[in-house]
Amino acid sequence: MRPTLAPGDRLLVRYAAPVTAGRLVLARFPDGVLAVKRAAEPRRTRVGGPGWWLLSDNPDEGVDSRHRGVIPEADVLAVVVARLWPRPARGSRL
Repeated sequence: MRPTLAPGDRLLVRYAAPVTAGRLVLARFPDGVLAVKRAAEPRRTRVGGPGWWLLSDNPDEGVDSRHRGVIPEADVLAVVVARLWPRPARGSRL
């Protein structure tokens, strides 16, 4: 699968928005790195709290929940609303 985003893309995000499976989200990994990933499904963390399984659109590149585990719900910071630059093609969805 081709990556949805490219380096240098400018995104509009909505903080504290409800996360649904299939949406792109801004998340903080346990090491403090901020990353944009796709929310695949809700899962429980190791301690039983709510969290999300996050995946890369390009599984051959990048780090995601396959490497870091379930990301706590509190660390899924925002939902990507739109790509501002470069201007997306008409009718395309993130």
